[in-house]
Amino acid sequence: MFRKEMSILEALQAHPKAKEIFRQHGMACLSCMGAVQESIEAGANMHGIDIDVLLKDLNSLADKS
Repeated sequence: MFRKEMSILEALQAHPKAKEIFRQHGMACLSCMGAVQESIEAGANMHGIDIDVLLKDLNSLADKS
């Protein structure tokens, strides 16, 4: 389960398709140095992304597994 407090790196490590969700939302997190420590919420805020929608999409990955 993805949580807004998780670092982006943790999210990327948690599911191989998480990077696709981030990219769909306009977050190129693989190339960002902040991904190691920045939380999903902080990244979403920085990019003007609704955290609830992002988390819903990330957590839908678990439903597809």
